[in-house]
Amino acid sequence: MKEIFEWNRLFFNELPEVFLLEVIFRSTVMFTILLLTLKLAGKRGVKQLSIFETVIVIALGSAAGDPMFYEDVGIVPAAIVFLVIIILYRSVTWLTGKSKKFEEFIEGKTECLINDGKFSISSFKKETLAQDEFFAELRIKSIEHLGQVKHAFIETSGEISVFYYEDKDVGYGLPILPLLFEKKNRIIPEDGIYSCSFCGNTEKLNKGTSTCKDCNKDEWVPSINNKRIT
Repeated sequence: MKEIFEWNRLFFNELPEVFLLEVIFRSTVMFTILLLTLKLAGKRGVKQLSIFETVIVIALGSAAGDPMFYEDVGIVPAAIVFLVIIILYRSVTWLTGKSKKFEEFIEGKTECLINDGKFSISSFKKETLAQDEFFAELRIKSIEHLGQVKHAFIETSGEISVFYYEDKDVGYGLPILPLLFEKKNRIIPEDGIYSCSFCGNTEKLNKGTSTCKDCNKDEWVPSINNKRIT
């Protein structure tokens, strides 16, 4: 009597047992590639989840899905993939607990993007975060200009954390509302308080042209000092 299930094909897809060693090698290589690729993508590319968590989700999702749909993918090789991923997960978790440098490489670290109402240029350059995207994040938090912001950080999850000045301490700052920011110009039309469009440095300038003392750029935006409305 013919068997309902072809057990060898179901579990091994008629592959030699030595193929399981190749599965272990493939899983390790793909896990490493996923980890490095998402690391290069930056925090904002994997917002909400850490890079390491995203790798686990992708790897396990692929390992679980393929044997469900494809006849030529055996269950046992897929199970080996799960086992390898769990071992790698435990290994990476152990290493992050033992080595601060390894933890920072895998998870990244919190970076200060705004300090006392100005961009921390060195930190900002490390992140794959466009200025327009960052301004949008601040506007969502009802921020009109950088003079309202004491500190802003990008967390390892990609989230933006903001600490505000009290109303009495709000000073002039770079406006981030599109209609105001688009007024940036290399020619200062009249004496007044202006902010560098690149780094947010704010100072009193005379009519004409001027170079920012912090970043050596020469585009300026008229500053504003509105209080926050919450």
